[in-house]
Amino acid sequence: MLAYIVRRLLYALPILIGVNLLTFTLFFVVNTPDDMARMQLGIKRVTPEAIQKWKAERGYDQPLLYNEAAEGAGKVTRTIFFEKSVKLFVFDFGRADDGRDIGHEIKTRMGPSLAIAVPVFLLGLFVTVSFALVLAFFRATYLDFWGVVACVAMMSISSLFYIIGGQYLVSKIWHLVPISGYAGGLDAARFLILPVLISMVAGIGSSTRWYRTIFLEEIGKDYVRTARAKGLSEMAVLFRHVLKNAMIPILTGVVVVIPLLFMGSLLVESFFGIPGLGSYTIDAINAQDFAVVRAMVFIGSVLYIVGLLLTDLSYTLVDPRVRLQ
Repeated sequence: MLAYIVRRLLYALPILIGVNLLTFTLFFVVNTPDDMARMQLGIKRVTPEAIQKWKAERGYDQPLLYNEAAEGAGKVTRTIFFEKSVKLFVFDFGRADDGRDIGHEIKTRMGPSLAIAVPVFLLGLFVTVSFALVLAFFRATYLDFWGVVACVAMMSISSLFYIIGGQYLVSKIWHLVPISGYAGGLDAARFLILPVLISMVAGIGSSTRWYRTIFLEEIGKDYVRTARAKGLSEMAVLFRHVLKNAMIPILTGVVVVIPLLFMGSLLVESFFGIPGLGSYTIDAINAQDFAVVRAMVFIGSVLYIVGLLLTDLSYTLVDPRVRLQ
């Protein structure tokens, strides 16, 4: 088991390095520090002196990869690549353009993002798997037909419709919860109920159809017919055999999503005024704060790789034969 984990970690390291190099190329080679300065300063204020000052304030005035003017290790460390790219591997994100520490902002905003994402993930998983099992149990009936129609209809509706419609109906018309905002402690619950509910509803259609397809594929296999021939009830076959054997494809979609929970929801947090990582990313993009965007891209890649590792490890729990691969 340990050798399997080490092997997967060794696979992941080159991927992370490659993502980091690609991000560096996009932000500092394709889009040079001079280009960043021009976008930030605006057309009317662009002068060579203003560009140089802007770059010096953010550490972009150093050489990209090799500093000939420095001595010793400074030839490598006093470069943009080391300061803005290599330090990301120790989670030193530096400061945003407004001077705030990016690492502190991430730690502060991670809580609100998880407060929305974790309930959505757990409750949504329970609801969609249960609904898919019900449709599979009543397959080829009117309940299955109209259930699939409802799922397709929910998939066809944009998430923005759920957000705006939910805010208008629940908050503005019924006045049950605040339309936006956030508070700490127990008061956060009344601000989170509507975003969590809307996020769950928006994802039920696609997830249920996916799980239903998996269950129907398993139901048609030989071991299910053998279980029925031995006299097991349909409920026992569905929960003791079909659900267990469908876990690998389910885990493929579920475990990968877990690390992305830390990144927050871009739309939900922005529309509901939740100070999470999703809204932080949107604000940074709108403000063209490249330091924050780079940090969020790196964190996203790290979390995605962690998700792939968790997926591989979860496979070994469901099917021990995976360890031999």
